[in-house]
Amino acid sequence: MRTSQPAAFSRLKLVAAGALVLMVGGCSGGTGAPGPTPSGNATSTPTAATVTPPPPATPQAGTGSPPAASTVPPAAATPAEEQLARLSLEQRVGQLFMVAAKATGAEPGTLEALKSYHAGNVYLSGRSKAGAAATADVVASLTATVSPETTGGLPLFVATDQEGGYVQVLSGPGFSTIPTAVEQAQAGPAKLRANAELWGKELVSAGINVNLAPVLDTVPSPDFAPSNAPIGRFQREYGYTPAQVSSLGNAFAQGMQDAGVDPVVKHYPGLGKVVPNTDVSRDVRDTATTRNDPALEPFNAAIRNGADWVMVSNAYYDKIDPAAIAPFSPVVMESMLRQDAGFTGIILSDDVCSAAQLEPWTDADRALNFFGAGGTMLVCADPTSIPAMYGAVLDRAGKDPAFRARIDAAALTVIRVKTGQ
Repeated sequence: MRTSQPAAFSRLKLVAAGALVLMVGGCSGGTGAPGPTPSGNATSTPTAATVTPPPPATPQAGTGSPPAASTVPPAAATPAEEQLARLSLEQRVGQLFMVAAKATGAEPGTLEALKSYHAGNVYLSGRSKAGAAATADVVASLTATVSPETTGGLPLFVATDQEGGYVQVLSGPGFSTIPTAVEQAQAGPAKLRANAELWGKELVSAGINVNLAPVLDTVPSPDFAPSNAPIGRFQREYGYTPAQVSSLGNAFAQGMQDAGVDPVVKHYPGLGKVVPNTDVSRDVRDTATTRNDPALEPFNAAIRNGADWVMVSNAYYDKIDPAAIAPFSPVVMESMLRQDAGFTGIILSDDVCSAAQLEPWTDADRALNFFGAGGTMLVCADPTSIPAMYGAVLDRAGKDPAFRARIDAAALTVIRVKTGQ
C-alpha cells in the first residue's frame, strides 16, 4: 500500500474520524436500517485481540530460584481495528460490496442497497454526457446515504470507469475526451502521467475517488489484437510487451494517484491472451498464462508502486487453476496476489452480477465463492442481485467462524484503504 496519502484519501480519513465520534455517541452495535438478518446471526463486536503470555522460563541448573513469569501486554488496536470493532456484522458485510449506480442518476435498487443492505461502495455505470457539475449532484445523492445506521459513518468509495476511448463513462463540460490506451501510449510515460493527473482531478471535482482503470493486460501482438475481444478489439492495451504495458499503464496509474484518485489495475492475471469476452460469453479460458508469466510484471510493478486495488478477471486460467474462474480461485487471489506478489490491498472482482461467464452460478454462490476464495470487494452491476448476495454472506458469516474471520479481515482491509491507515 502507499506510504503517502493522496488528497482524496486525506479527506476520507477526516470524514472517517468524524464518523468515529458519531458512532461513539449514536451507534451502539445495532444496524439501524432494515435488512435480512438470519436467525442465529452473530452481531456482537469483538474486542481487541490479546497475545497469550509465554510460559515461564525454565531455570538452568545452579541458577537459584526461577525468575518470575513474564507476560506480554495485549497488543494495542490500530485505529482501523477500532473502527471495525464499532461496526455490526451487517455493516461489515456491506463494506464488501460495490454496487452500480447509473451515472445519470441512481435507481431505487441502488439506493436500497446503500440504505437497507449497508453497501459501502458504489460505482457510476453506463454513460453520461451531463458534465462534472451534474455528476457531482448524482454523487451527492449517493453519499447522502452515509450514516451511523448504514455504513457506521464510513464514507463511500465512489468509483467509475474512466479509461478513455471506448470506455469512458463520464463526458461533457468539465471532463476531457480521453483517447484510447493505444493513443495515450504515444505520449510517453512522463506526459501520460501528467495527462492522467489532469483527468483524475476532473474526477475529484465530481466527487469520485476511485477509477476502475488502467488496463494492464498485455496483448501479445498487434496482429492478435483484433481477435482479443475484451482488450485489443477496443484498443485498451498500452503496448504489446509487458515492459511497454508496465511503463505506460503504470504512468496512468501514478497520474491518478497524483490527483488523489485511487487507480484499480486490471484484469489480473491478464485478459490479453483470451479470444471471447467474459461479459458476453461463457467458459472463457486463457490457455497460456502461467503462475510466473512475464505478463504479470505490469501488475507486480503497480503493487510495488503502492497500488491499493487489483481487479481480477472472470476468466479461467488453465495453467494456473483450470477448475475455478479467477474470482473463485484461491490460487489466483491468495497464492499469487497475496503470497507471490505481496499485495495487501483490496482484491476487487470484475462484475459478477451480469457477466455471461457467471451464468452457471446463483447470485448467492457467486458471493460465497468469491469471499471464500480470498476476495475483498465484490462488484455488482445489477442492484437487484444484492439482497441474495448480501443475505447469503451474512448468513454464512453468522454460522461459520472461519468464513466470519474472512469477512472481518476483508472489512478491515477496506477500512484501512478508506482511511489511509
